[in-house]
Amino acid sequence: MTKSTLYAKWISLVFAAFFLAACSGNDTKEAEAEAAAAAAEEQAAQEAAAEEAEQQAQVKAQQGREAAAADVGTVFYFEFDSSSLTDDARAQVDAHIQALLGNNDSVRLEGHTDERGTREYNLALGERRANAVRDYMVANGLPSYRIETISYGEENPVAYGSGESNWQQNRRVELK
Repeated sequence: MTKSTLYAKWISLVFAAFFLAACSGNDTKEAEAEAAAAAAEEQAAQEAAAEEAEQQAQVKAQQGREAAAADVGTVFYFEFDSSSLTDDARAQVDAHIQALLGNNDSVRLEGHTDERGTREYNLALGERRANAVRDYMVANGLPSYRIETISYGEENPVAYGSGESNWQQNRRVELK
């Protein structure tokens, strides 16, 4: 072998070694970059899963509040010639407030009275009753623009006839 051939082989060998070293350095950098990307992807997936679990928990809690509101009913009863909420009615309204705070639904409160009194007086009393429920809801955090009130007075009874048992059923506010 001549010196120039030996020298050319030696140069080729050194060049190949440098080339392999450079390639292996790029492989390490690429592997590190891939590992970092995979870790970031895993972190994003964990955050998305946690967010999804939180949303599901919120939906389940809202469904529980709505079920509790449905269990207490949508009719709130009043004493004779009164527009003050009873303790039972207040507890019922509280359940509905909790359910309504978790969504964007609007409600209509319909005030009713028994047959005693003049038509005008009963319309005014029905309105005071509906407004009493509305005011209680607003005082407990429900925006007033989501609540509509209307009075039917004695016009839409649920129990016909005279007597306290019938009159008691008609002194009410219905949540629709």
